[in-house]
Amino acid sequence: MTEEGTQTAGPIRMTAINKMMDSIRYKAQILARTNKLESGIMATGILGFAIGLIIVMLLILVPVIALGLI
Repeated sequence: MTEEGTQTAGPIRMTAINKMMDSIRYKAQILARTNKLESGIMATGILGFAIGLIIVMLLILVPVIALGLI
């Protein structure tokens, strides 16, 4: 029987496993960050579009009305 404290794998295998875990951890962090960013954009997208539309209309219509072209 083997004891729990003994290692059957050498340091070379542990190094490879640690490198794979670092790669997986990095990719998971990128995925989580991208998901949070997309959620934030989706939550404020319609409001931002409405505000932008109002600003554009003001920038176009106010000078036209001021010049008396309408």
